[in-house]
Amino acid sequence: MSDADRDLVTALRAELAAIDPTRPCDLVAELAGLGPADQVRGRARDPILARLEVRLARRGASATSTARSAAAGEATQFEWEGAAEHCRMAYLRGRFLARGSLSVAGGRTHLEFVVEPGEAPIMAAWLSSAGLPGSWRIRRGRGVVTWKSAETVGLFLRRIGAGGTLLELEARQVSRALRGELNRFLNAESANLQRSVAAAGRQLAAIDELEADGRLVAQSYVVRLVAAARRETPEASLGELAERLGLHRSGVQRALERVEHVALHGERGAAPLA
Repeated sequence: MSDADRDLVTALRAELAAIDPTRPCDLVAELAGLGPADQVRGRARDPILARLEVRLARRGASATSTARSAAAGEATQFEWEGAAEHCRMAYLRGRFLARGSLSVAGGRTHLEFVVEPGEAPIMAAWLSSAGLPGSWRIRRGRGVVTWKSAETVGLFLRRIGAGGTLLELEARQVSRALRGELNRFLNAESANLQRSVAAAGRQLAAIDELEADGRLVAQSYVVRLVAAARRETPEASLGELAERLGLHRSGVQRALERVEHVALHGERGAAPLA
């Protein structure tokens, strides 16, 4: 992951941790989602989570006590079915901060929760009921709930309050898509230019050969006219030659094809051109 991608993920976590629940029930739900600190490896060294827990704890001893009681065991003790939507999103915000990770490297968006094995299928079912379906599996003894859909990840981040970071993520995706389209366009134009240069080179060589052995003067007026224009403007496209000469593009193309054919094979098999 690049430094810019790491900065974006850090900004996301900081933005989510800065949200201050306005309802006591959301405070309880978010603390339940965070779970007990001793269940998360390296959590004590995470300044974002440390500051969040201190701030939430200061919001009120009664709410904190209730939340800690709910979070003392497995995080799945959260009463999802009876919870309001805002409580569910507060819980998921806490769960993401405690157990979630986001990767945006290489233009691919990947979000996952690493939880206890028994929690993974329950959490996947909860997310699916909230319109956020994902996959789950057991990886090295841990449960992993995963989203690889940028659309689902974006919807999740929007619903848990990461509006600012989501705008930055979407801007990056749009910028990356535009760069991809521009590169494809430039590659196509470069290939077309190379083909045009190669074709013009063949045509000029054929014109020189026909003129050298006197066969050019035996060609029709249109062929001679096109051949002269090609010599004068070797860089011109077929459309530009046609516009200059007042001919159809197809007529210019047939004339140059005849020049090449006659130079290679003589008049045998060459289509007549008036």
